[in-house]
Amino acid sequence: MKRRDFIKKTGLAAAAAATAAAGLAGCGKKEEEKPMEAPAVITRKTYEWKMVTTWPPNLPVLQTGAVRFAERVEAATGGQIKIKVFAGGELVPPLGVFDAVSEGTVEVGSGASYYWAGKAPAAQWFAAVPFGFNAQGINAWFYSGGGLELWEEVYAPFNVVPRPQGNTGVQMGGWFRKEMNTIDDFKGLKMRIPGLGGKVVSKAGGTVVLLPGGEIFTSLERGVIDATEWVGPMHDLRMGFYKAAKYYYYPGWHEPGTTLEVMFNKKVYDGLPSELRAILDAVAAETNVWSLSEFEAGNGAALQELITEHNVNLVRFPEELLAKLRELAEETLEEEAAKDAMSTKVHTAFKKFKEQVGIWGSVSENAYYNVIADKYKLKA
Repeated sequence: MKRRDFIKKTGLAAAAAATAAAGLAGCGKKEEEKPMEAPAVITRKTYEWKMVTTWPPNLPVLQTGAVRFAERVEAATGGQIKIKVFAGGELVPPLGVFDAVSEGTVEVGSGASYYWAGKAPAAQWFAAVPFGFNAQGINAWFYSGGGLELWEEVYAPFNVVPRPQGNTGVQMGGWFRKEMNTIDDFKGLKMRIPGLGGKVVSKAGGTVVLLPGGEIFTSLERGVIDATEWVGPMHDLRMGFYKAAKYYYYPGWHEPGTTLEVMFNKKVYDGLPSELRAILDAVAAETNVWSLSEFEAGNGAALQELITEHNVNLVRFPEELLAKLRELAEETLEEEAAKDAMSTKVHTAFKKFKEQVGIWGSVSENAYYNVIADKYKLKA
């Protein structure tokens, strides 16, 4: 045996023997009792937030999506962030959401960015642009084309951080109390339609009325407005618009892929540990995918019900009317973009990315749908 090994083994043995002897010696004595030390507990800071939305209570996907977001955040953070959700009007007015988040009255809000055009005109481009991106296109712009960074830049002066939290997909063109045959039929028409689409309607001679979701049906039924757009068949069926307007027009030229948002008070968001910010971002992105899936899954069945059970007049806008609306939309976008430097910056970036992805869309989605169009005819 080598000397080094011997010393190591004998040394260990001696130590063990000494320990055993000390233990035996102690058996005859009453050990002095010492108070037990509590195990070390790592405490994590918890957060209890309020979230306000622009949506009516229990409205599927829109309001329930906000509730789902809060539940998913709580689960993903192990209860570290708890969010209590309030529908439009329960804590603040539906159109007071942005101010409530900006001022720190609440930590989180949910809505659509075109509602805040009066405060930040460039915000409109991040919700829906007439004849602009569909859901795939606008998500590509946000996540891979620099759109989200621009959105953050627009909201930063207001102490707000935005994230995409959903998408409606292509919407319907709206409910009208009269037929729409030419662009002249918009003259004098009172229509509930927000955002840049509303500015196009105004340019066509209509009167734009901005109403929260909970007030639309009554206004349409009583003739306060002559037409309204909302979302798509699933929500329009629930809202009962078929009882107040005879004609249901498509396609939704004004909102071809409307983004829903979740927004955080910037000071609160920036003050979180990086891992919690990452969770908020991830849950927002997951909710974005979930909401679009819900709309796509539910709109088809609802449209069939509107047609077959409620005898709704489903009507396509005439091609000449759509062409004129597109012409007015292009004029409107240029005019709105020229009003301030940030709108110019956002509009320029939007157009550049649209050109980039448009050529691919023409040989992918558009070509494919043209092939299968005859397989999926409407049951009118």
